[in-house]
Amino acid sequence: MKQQFFFVSCLIITICLTTSGCGDQLYLENAATPLALGLDLDKNEKLHFYSSAPVFSKNIKKKSQETSGRVESLRQSKGVQDAQSSGSLQGRNYQVILLGRHFLSYEDWIPLLDVLFRDARNTVTDRVIAVDGSVEDVFLLNPPDQPLLPILLRGMVDTKAVKSETYATTAQEFHRQFYDMGITPYIAEVKIVNKQVRLKGSALLNQRGKYVLSLGSQETILLSILQEQAAPGFSLTYQIPDEPVHGPFQTNILSLTGAKVKTKIKTAYKNNKFKFDIHIKTRVGLSEHLFPFNVEKNDKELEKQVEILIKDQILAIIGKLQKNKIDPIGLGVYARAHEYEEFCKVEDQWGEAFSNAEVNVKVDIEINSMGPIK
Repeated sequence: MKQQFFFVSCLIITICLTTSGCGDQLYLENAATPLALGLDLDKNEKLHFYSSAPVFSKNIKKKSQETSGRVESLRQSKGVQDAQSSGSLQGRNYQVILLGRHFLSYEDWIPLLDVLFRDARNTVTDRVIAVDGSVEDVFLLNPPDQPLLPILLRGMVDTKAVKSETYATTAQEFHRQFYDMGITPYIAEVKIVNKQVRLKGSALLNQRGKYVLSLGSQETILLSILQEQAAPGFSLTYQIPDEPVHGPFQTNILSLTGAKVKTKIKTAYKNNKFKFDIHIKTRVGLSEHLFPFNVEKNDKELEKQVEILIKDQILAIIGKLQKNKIDPIGLGVYARAHEYEEFCKVEDQWGEAFSNAEVNVKVDIEINSMGPIK
């Protein structure tokens, strides 16, 4: 009896295992999974979408399929993608979302991304990237000696973000930045140079999503320091003004590698304007200097020079931000936390209030490493 029961049980389990899931089985070569999404405007100021999906077939040399079309919404683009794809569209596991410069020249476009946050089948870890130029040109590149476009772009952004040279801003983080009245959005930026995609640094937007200005990689590092986001290992390079240049070579260069940074921000409201005192303190290692200088004996002198150079560049960045009435640092968050009543009066025009704020910066640098070779 026990043997019979055991046999019947095994038979039922075998039938269940062999039949479950067969009805909705889908082979990879019959699926289309777009990994990159692009949004831009055409010459007629109409919304255009672009997508790139890998092709799983050993008989096809080109390993990706690009689709595009004029649409009124992202949800509508699904039907256009299905019409151009040989496979069945299986969700939207985007790795990157590319936004063209023309597209970003307009405000209040964030509602277009509504389906990404509303449809649970979509991911919210996509990297949001600005394109200095046309999104179409990026999707048409497809260099044969490089990885697929979505993998290439996400890898570029993620690795550079570790060095604080850009931002790996996800769709979810971008959504938070856009709707938080105390900060303005910041994302990575790329550009095509000599038929190759290059990372520029970062693109800064205003409170309504319009492109305002770009920062290079070193400026982005300093902005990350102000945001308390800079990770150890970042690199800064400066030209020492008092050092002579010999021949065609820039022999007054000094490079530093940063350790952990401590950034303290004090907030106040005086004389009808906000006041922010920013104190930056860090240790750095000397990674390169191309001029004769006894660092071991005159390290304090060099530290003072570096402090001045870093402070001047940070003040220049803050000047750009205030001139353009944007606050990617998030000083509005500090204002809301410490001067809530005053912030509530200006939260809808925080960019204007920040442009009139007093911002003071103090930098303390300690050189604690000079390299193994003197």
